[in-house]
Amino acid sequence: MKKNMGSADRIIRLVIAAIVGVLFFTDVISGTLGIVLMVLSGIFVLTSLISFCPLYAPFGINTCSVKDKK
Repeated sequence: MKKNMGSADRIIRLVIAAIVGVLFFTDVISGTLGIVLMVLSGIFVLTSLISFCPLYAPFGINTCSVKDKK
């Protein structure tokens, strides 16, 4: 997999995941919405750790500033 996420993208996703996690565990959000948001947060954390977003690939989005060596 070729990296397609920049550091700003990764940080924003991790911050959003942390906020949703705190809101879920303090019972501010709960029920089905809470579960859906926690799953989405898990996906955000996973994609941030591997620096690859599968939804970016079909649209040709690349926020990674690293240049490919040819």
